[in-house]
Amino acid sequence: MNWMVIACIGVAATLTTTAVGRELHVSPNGSDAGDGSPSKMLRTISAAAGVAMPGDIITVHAGIYRERVDPPRGGKSDAERIVYRAAPGEKVIISGAEVVTTTWKEVAADTWQTVIPNTVFGDFNPFADKIHGDWFNPRKRPHHTGAVYLNGDWLTEAPRKDAVMKPAGSNPLWFAEVGESNTVVWAQFIGVDPNQQKIEINVRQSVFYPSKDGINYITVRGFVLEKAATPWSPPTAEQIGLIGTHWSRGWIIEDNIIRYSTCVGVTLGKHGDKYNNTSQNSASGYVKTIERA
Repeated sequence: MNWMVIACIGVAATLTTTAVGRELHVSPNGSDAGDGSPSKMLRTISAAAGVAMPGDIITVHAGIYRERVDPPRGGKSDAERIVYRAAPGEKVIISGAEVVTTTWKEVAADTWQTVIPNTVFGDFNPFADKIHGDWFNPRKRPHHTGAVYLNGDWLTEAPRKDAVMKPAGSNPLWFAEVGESNTVVWAQFIGVDPNQQKIEINVRQSVFYPSKDGINYITVRGFVLEKAATPWSPPTAEQIGLIGTHWSRGWIIEDNIIRYSTCVGVTLGKHGDKYNNTSQNSASGYVKTIERA
């Protein structure tokens, strides 16, 4: 499940000249009250997505954007698309993780604990979200879409709490328990105080994925897309990737680094329907899924 890719994927097979409308600029130093001009840049990519129209280009400047981009509309054609691009020569990261700001307390050799308010997660808590679905083999243990990162690299989920309380091995572990108001996380940090390091956790299911299908003719170019609590995506269920098209056409996804997705990095389908995760044991059910596609 855990993997990292450098992806240059062209969903649209041909290169064409794009009709250019406005150019909207986004910067960590901007404000979503701005108009997207170079002198009044927007603060979030989502704000730019909310006003972008077919033919527009969204240019995102260097920084880390901790958000899920949910484009409300796409372009009209291959020549009149909406382009999301990193500013040339600038490193732009779109992340599904947040930095842990609560205090870590050492509770055993190599093991530290922190208590995170559930308000950090909103309506979706990856540490309560179990990986499941057709063809998934849990190997007699729970797996969650949450993740813990130390200075950008992730730890491994422990199968049980007692495993994370032991001295750390070659693969440091984490474990979490979700309560009504808080999520308690235990994690192994070898030779470092996590209060002095950058510790992040997954909070978003994806980083670039439209909530509606049919959002066509979008280009996503030049970003680092990372750290999403993506679900298992068999051919028979809606496929939510770290970046995905959600049953849309005419996308170009190119020159991006796509990494640290719990299950799936890039998805090109499938839409959700009543047949989700119902075809594992039925050849005819699987064939019907393909026919609907």
